[in-house]
Amino acid sequence: MPIELARIAWGITGSGDKIEEVLDAMVRLKTVLGVRIDVFVSKAGRQVLHWYRLWDRLNAAFDKVKPEVDANVPFIAGPLQVGKYDVFVVAPLTANSAAKIAYGIEDTLITNAVAQALKGTTPVLLYPVDQEPGEFETVTPEGVRIRIKTRAIDIENVERLRHMEGVTVLGSVSEMEDWINGMFRVA
Repeated sequence: MPIELARIAWGITGSGDKIEEVLDAMVRLKTVLGVRIDVFVSKAGRQVLHWYRLWDRLNAAFDKVKPEVDANVPFIAGPLQVGKYDVFVVAPLTANSAAKIAYGIEDTLITNAVAQALKGTTPVLLYPVDQEPGEFETVTPEGVRIRIKTRAIDIENVERLRHMEGVTVLGSVSEMEDWINGMFRVA
């Protein structure tokens, strides 16, 4: 496919962990690949982007940024089902949204969009921030470094996601970038 016709739907949920790294990656992908990225932001995602002072940067970098009103507004489910996007990326993905997707709950814009994409042929890439056991350092909106730990239930839910047809779970921001670069690079 000509790269200028490539389209990515990108979902952002309410994770502060990795949000700045994900936004940096989105901007690099748009710049390097020249693909169109339409951004769909959950209610919690919008809050987090404001807390981390990234909302204005996101809107300046992308032409289409649509915040969630409810599970069907903005309307993304239909375009995902019929293949108007080449891929649906959700990054960062909270443990809450990962659990909902793993168990088929479709009560938010992002969880409904994933379910609808999987009913069609649009591949889904997920980057859950809570997927490895142990403690990790993260940064609060105020810039304070804190330690958080991943719960066993969150790891179990990510394992369920790894076994879902049509879903690719990515382990890091760099793996996500590499996967998307590989998808759209012309040989």
